[in-house]
Amino acid sequence: MPTTVTTRRRPAAALLGRQERRVLHAVGCGLRDDEIAAALAVSEDAVAGHVARILVKLGLRDRAAAIVHAFDCGLVVPGCGPRPQAVVPMARTVGGPRVEISVLGPLEVRRGGRALDPGHLRQQAVLAALALCARRAVSQQELLDGVWGMEPPVTNVVPVYIYRLRKTLRLGDGPDPVIEHGRCGYRLAAGRVEVDVARMEALVAEAAAADRAGEAAEAVRLCSRALELFRGEPLAGLPGPFAELERLRLTERRIAVAQHKSQGQLRLGRHSEAIAELSAFAAEHPLNESVAAMLMRALCLDGRQADALTVFDRVRLRLADELGVRPGRVLRLTYRMILRGDETGLGLITP
Repeated sequence: MPTTVTTRRRPAAALLGRQERRVLHAVGCGLRDDEIAAALAVSEDAVAGHVARILVKLGLRDRAAAIVHAFDCGLVVPGCGPRPQAVVPMARTVGGPRVEISVLGPLEVRRGGRALDPGHLRQQAVLAALALCARRAVSQQELLDGVWGMEPPVTNVVPVYIYRLRKTLRLGDGPDPVIEHGRCGYRLAAGRVEVDVARMEALVAEAAAADRAGEAAEAVRLCSRALELFRGEPLAGLPGPFAELERLRLTERRIAVAQHKSQGQLRLGRHSEAIAELSAFAAEHPLNESVAAMLMRALCLDGRQADALTVFDRVRLRLADELGVRPGRVLRLTYRMILRGDETGLGLITP
């Protein structure tokens, strides 16, 4: 899914007015224009105008890119939906075995190296929502909205699913459940569960620190470890608006980490490695302009200017045929610099 890239990602609060921030929050929560209009007591035309201005101000191509931006800038917290929820502090639990939950691919649950059965898809989607909101409580209504969307179940099945998941995840014979229930909803017990997304983000943070310290090779190594945690499409096959939004966000996150790694490879002169990995990403995401621009840059730095220009033509035609749009600013700028043979300028372009 393509997103327009800019040379600097700025927080929405610095660019948008109060009503625009409210609209972007609602868009990030997956609401339609008519739903946003009802929530904000404005007309649908006013909402459409706000959305158009938001895309222009933030340099975003479409609504999907706006959803990703709303998550990235912290305007929307995963799992919150349109109802802001209080963050509930969680006490640390020390010692004992842990449950490992993997969502960077089809949902997998393990304890002590043994695979556990998390149940059917809706029940898995409930567990995934708890895993991705691990630092706060998730209300029953949020789970209903996030897993069933506009088609809620006839009966109150959430407590049933929680009961089954508790039995599946229970650590040994201890009385304390892995899923706790408090005033604000359900949450995973702190210190008892490890989620692969948290491990991935920790590795990315370490890679950024290595970059700041001038250790490009270490940054590349850490990015490689983060990418190895992805086992395919995140939350593959899970139903509901929450899983759909998280798939989009985590897919964009994977691309960003791959680009971070490629930047390090290019700084180290490891052009062939970067080209091979970027080519695979370009094939997987043929409309992603930031991936195409970095692939063009890598090819040019490797002395393959003609191949770099071919990448531009291929993406330009595909954007026109499938979306009816022209290449974005960064892709066009990369193309012009390659035509001029400006390798120095290529190094200054940030996806």
